[in-house]
Amino acid sequence: MEIGFVGLGRMGANMVERLLRGKHSVVAFNRSPEKTREIMKHGAEGAFALHELVSKLSAPRVVWVMVPAGDATEATINDLAALLSPGDIVVDGGNARYTDSLRRGETLAKKGIGFMDAGTSGGVWGLEKGYCLMVGGAPEVFQRLEPALKTLAPNAEGYLHAGPVGAGHFTKMVHNGIEYALMQGYAEGFEILRAAPFPLNLHATAQLWNQSSVVRSWLLELLERALSKDGDLTGLKGYVDDSGEGRWTVEQAIQTAVPAPTIALSLFARFASRQDDSFAAKVLAALRNEFGGHAVKTHPQP
Repeated sequence: MEIGFVGLGRMGANMVERLLRGKHSVVAFNRSPEKTREIMKHGAEGAFALHELVSKLSAPRVVWVMVPAGDATEATINDLAALLSPGDIVVDGGNARYTDSLRRGETLAKKGIGFMDAGTSGGVWGLEKGYCLMVGGAPEVFQRLEPALKTLAPNAEGYLHAGPVGAGHFTKMVHNGIEYALMQGYAEGFEILRAAPFPLNLHATAQLWNQSSVVRSWLLELLERALSKDGDLTGLKGYVDDSGEGRWTVEQAIQTAVPAPTIALSLFARFASRQDDSFAAKVLAALRNEFGGHAVKTHPQP
C-alpha cells in the first residue's frame, strides 16, 4: 500500500525501512532534510515539506505520524488536518496520552478524516524483530491499515485492534507502566546481588537467568547486553528520566481506584534517582534526632 510517513527518528526511520522491505510505497518527510535524504537511499520517495508529502500521495491518503508526543504531535496533526481531504486517514504511532487521541480523533472526524492511534513497542530493535502494535480506531480504518500493520508486526499475533479511537494509546500507556515496574524489579535485584557477601558476576548471572528461568525476558537480555559492555555500570550515572507514560498509568489508576503500588513505586524511584540530597531525607534525619537523639550527618560549615 501507499503510505506517507512523518518523523524519521530512531524508530520512524526503521519503520519506514521495514515497510519498504515489505514492498510498500512510502513518501517520507522529516523536519531535518538530512534524514529525509538518508531514507531516500533505501527507496522511499522524499518530501521536504508537509504539503509536498500530501501532494505526492494518491487519494484517499494515509499518513503515519511518528514524532515526539506533545506539542510536536499536536502541531503535525493540526497541519495535516488543514491539508488532507475527507476519506484520508491519520495514524499517530507515538506515545500520545489516550485522552489527547480521543480529542484528536473527534476533531479529525468533523472534517471527514479518519484517525487511528497506534501504540508502538519494539524500540530500535523493531527493524529486524518487528513491532508490537496496539491499535485504536474504527473497524474500517483498521482494515485499510492492516496491510502495513502486517508488515510492521513480527507475525499475525503482533498487532491488535484494541478497540475504538483511544484504545491503542491506552493499552500502550499501561504497557509502559508495567515496563517501569519490571525494570525497577531487575534494578533492585541486581543491586542486592552487587552487595552480596560473595564475588558474584552480574553479567554471568543475567546470562544464566535468560536460560529458561522464570524471570527471563527481553529486558533481562538487554541488561545482559549492558553488563557485557560494563560489568559494574561504572560509566553510567544513576539518573533516570521518565517520558510520561508511567505517570499517566499511575494517574489513571488513581482515577479508577485501582491499586497499583508497584508501578507507582517504580515511578517514584525514578524521581528519587534525580535527587542528590533530598529534603525528605533531611526531614527524616531531623525527626530521628529530635525524638530519640539519634546521630545525624551534617554538611561541613563553610
